[in-house]
Order: sequence, then C-alpha cells, then structure tokens
Amino acid sequence: MNNYFYNISGGKISSLLPSGFAALLDGLAKMVPAALLVDLFNTIYISFAEPDTGLNVARMWIVCAILFVWLAVEYVAYASLYDKTYGVAYSLAATGRLSLAEHIRRLSLGFFGRRDPGDLTNLLLGDYGQVEHTISHNVPQLISGLALPLLALAGLLFVDWQMALAMFVAAPFGALLLWATDSVQAKLSATHVKAKNEAASRLQEYLTGIREIKAHNMGGQRFERLRLSFDQLKSASIRLEGIMGPMIMGAMLLTRSGMTLMILTGSYLLVGGELSLPVFLLFLLVGTRVFEPLTVVLINYGEMRYSAFSAERIMEVRREQPLQGTGSVQPGQPIVFDRVTFGYDAGKPVLRDLSFTIEPNTITALVGPSGSGKSTVTRLISRFWDAQRGTIAIGGEPVSGADPERLLQHISMVFQDVYLFQDTIGNNIRIGKMDATQEEIEEAAKRAQCHEFIRNLPQGYDTPVGEGGSTLSGGEKQRISIARALLKDASIVLLDEATASLDPENEAAVQEAINELVTGKTVILIAHRLKTIQHADKILVLDQGQLAEEGTHDELLARQGLYARLWQLQMNTDGWRVK
Repeated sequence: MNNYFYNISGGKISSLLPSGFAALLDGLAKMVPAALLVDLFNTIYISFAEPDTGLNVARMWIVCAILFVWLAVEYVAYASLYDKTYGVAYSLAATGRLSLAEHIRRLSLGFFGRRDPGDLTNLLLGDYGQVEHTISHNVPQLISGLALPLLALAGLLFVDWQMALAMFVAAPFGALLLWATDSVQAKLSATHVKAKNEAASRLQEYLTGIREIKAHNMGGQRFERLRLSFDQLKSASIRLEGIMGPMIMGAMLLTRSGMTLMILTGSYLLVGGELSLPVFLLFLLVGTRVFEPLTVVLINYGEMRYSAFSAERIMEVRREQPLQGTGSVQPGQPIVFDRVTFGYDAGKPVLRDLSFTIEPNTITALVGPSGSGKSTVTRLISRFWDAQRGTIAIGGEPVSGADPERLLQHISMVFQDVYLFQDTIGNNIRIGKMDATQEEIEEAAKRAQCHEFIRNLPQGYDTPVGEGGSTLSGGEKQRISIARALLKDASIVLLDEATASLDPENEAAVQEAINELVTGKTVILIAHRLKTIQHADKILVLDQGQLAEEGTHDELLARQGLYARLWQLQMNTDGWRVK
C-alpha cells in the first residue's frame, strides 16, 4: 500500500496527508448526527418507558440546536476536504506533468526510439488524468472508508461486543475476495492500457499522415490499422468490466452482509432482553453511516487498481536515467573523434573505429552513401547519444562528461526537415535566444534573408504558423530555422542537408543565409550535392561507418577513390531528362 501511495503521488506521499486528514474529519463529522439522533430517540424512549419522569423537552431542544449548529460544522469540514483534496490533486498532476516533460526532454534520443509517441502522449495526458482522479476522489474515499469502520469497531466493542463482531465479521471475507483477484485485475489493466496506447498511437498516425491517407484513398474504414486498434480497445474494455465487475460486486455484497447479520443478532438479543432498544438503534444508525463509504471504496476498487498501473507506468519513465555530466567545453577548439564506435540500441554498429579531427573556424563536409553514418556523427557531437567505444572531445574535454545543456549552448543546428511550433513567427525565431528583443529578432531575420517575406505577411512577425510550419513553404521554414541559429550565435554549426529539397530560387536565398551563419564558426555540414561543398576546408568521406577518405575537393578527385566516383555519378545525372 505504501508503494501505491508513493507511485500515485510521484514520490511525494506527504502531500497526500492534508487531504487524507480532511477526509477523516469529514467522515467523523458525519458520525456525530447519528449519535445525536440516538440521544434524541433515547430521550423519547425514556419518557415512554418511565412515564413518571416525563419528556425532557429541554434536552430535545438542546439536541436539535446542536444538530442545527453541526450543519455548519459539517459544511466547514466538507469545504476543507474539497479544498485540500482537489488542490492537492490538481497541483500534483500539473507539477508532475511539467516535471515529467522536463525529465523526458533530458533523456537520450535512444529512449524515444524505444517508445511509441502515442504511448508517451497517453502517459502525460491519460495516465496522469487517471492518477489525478484517484488522488481527488478515490484516496479520500479510501481513507474515510477504511478508517471509519475501524474506529467504529473499536468504539462499538465497548457498547456490545456481540453486535460489533456481527456487523464486521463478513468484511475480511470481502477483502480476501478482492485480494484473490488482484493478479487478474493487474493483467486486465495492463492489457487495457496497452490497447488504449495502441489506439492513441494509431489515431496520431492517422492524423499525422492524413495527406497520404487521402492521396491513396485509405480514409474511413479502409485505414485498417485504426479500425483494428479501436476494436481491440473495445474488447479489452468489455473484458475488464465484465470480469472484474462481478468480483467487485461479490466483495461488496459479502461486506454489506455484515449489516444483515448485525440486524439478525440484534433482533435475537432484543427479544431475549439482552439488548436495549436505544443500543439497537445506535448500531443501526452507525451501520448505515459506516457501510456507505466502505461500499464506495469497494465499488471504486477496480479504478484504484487501474490507477496503480498508470502510476507505475509514470514512475517507470521517471526511473529512466538522463544523460549525466557536469563538465563544459570551450568554444573555438578542435573537435576530435578518437576510434569511435556507435550503434543504435543493440543493432549493427553505424560507426566503427572512426577517427578524425575538425579544426576550429573551418568548414568540414561529411559525404558518403546513404547509411554511412553522416547524420550519426552530428548527433554524437551534440550528445544526443553517447558512443559505445572511443572518445569524442572538444578542446580535449570529452563530450560524454559534459552537461548536455551547457554543451548545446555552443551548438546551432539546421536540419533538412524544419519543425516550427504552433506559435507566431517571431516566437519561433526567438527559440534561438529566449530573451531576445524584437530588434535582435528582426536583425537575425534580415541576415537569414526572411525579413522581407515576414514583413509582407498579414501580421508580420506576429503571424501565427500552423503546427510544424504547415502554412509556410519549405524555403521559408528553412530560412526561419537559420534565423534561429543566427540569433543563438553558437560557435559550432551543424547543417544537415539544409538545401537538399529546395527549388533553385529558394536554394539561392537559403545559401546566402547560410553564408551569413557560418562566418567565423566551426561548421560541419552534410551534403549529397557535392557541388555545394567544393570550397569546404576539408571533406570527410564516410563508407559503412568508417573514414574512407579525407581532404579537399581537388585532392579527393585526384585520388580517384570513392569521392571521385560519387562526383562523376552526379555529373552524369545532371544531364538526365524525363522523356
């Protein structure tokens, strides 16, 4: 149980104490009217049982007055419960989501290769929503539903031990039935969560790929993967409710049968003269108060067990270790690969025993066939992953020991596929420097050759763009990406096929922007179009994860090796025409 509370609170069990204490006070407050009603009935009963004493009207008025005042006390108790419970629940969920999102951001990209994006989306929204509901509703009900019967049993044993035992004798059997079904509940919950994640992933895939789905007439039921995932979710949901429902109802009926046993026992003792009518009434009123919250706990047991699985999934991600490091690197220093070997997860190595040096303030081009490891080199420099063997160092400091956040402060990246956030163009550029002024943003845009087209938009720099930058052309997005990098003004610039998919007009504008970006920087660029790298200070030719050749353009052509063959192939294809 301690592990359950630890998981649903994200390791902050103490944060649940105020709401738990408020729930207990609220439950106890609801017990007081029952005791007052018993006293009121006892006053009336004495007046009939002992006519000479008469009806104690003053006592009845006092009891009624206390009942009236107690309404206000109950209101205060319930208001405290409401405030503590929902405040804690929503605060834990909000801070937990932000904390988990930040934790995920610091994980290596290898983690994202192992997890489906739909699974992570459902984790942050669905699983946290489930835990949030548990903290706000189920935990207070659990505390109240378990604490009140125990307190009532302890108190009623002093009133009449036979009646007290009869009332609660069946409760352990109900708990035993739930315990016996725990493994079944865990298995069903795991299956249901898996089906829910699969449905979320397929739905995300459907929406992301809607253009291709339309183009190939795969909409509606013809997109079989989506239909199958929803069918699996329906089956898992029915199985979860259909199997666990009867078991939980059985446990509830077993527990509530104690009320029936208590009434039978009380009737027998009452007839035999061993029990007074007021005491019998006391047990009836307390029983209705006690079994009501206990029944709610049993009804919600399945939901609580399900939330335990959701909480465990959240804690599983929290236990993932981010990239470690406290050191820093000095800008303007050589970048050295020393016998580096790296492979994604446990797959075949992408880089094998790779060694080279990139001098500061030079332009180094990475070329080679597809799959030779060019993009992997830039990812290792940025420490998106760590090499399995060998050392990558900047200025003699291994990047594996550097703080990833501090390392990336010295690196700017421009990718082939630019992603823009669903925000204004100005804010998308500001990502390069979050505290940049409007003047700095516009200056970066001018240098990136995108100021003119931004100024001509309806709202200028305040023009919103669709998710991913869907409202802009490829060339426009690329220049905004370069403006980001210019604003960041990092000493190392990584260019991954920045002009590969552009038309000639956009390519010229982007190339001019790149020339602004790389001035006075250490530049590593990946290019398939070899004409764009003829003037690079050094060209590294990779083949199957190893360094095949290195040198300038003219030196490599003279060697008649792999680079020369790639160059000749591109020269031959320049004259191709569609017939």
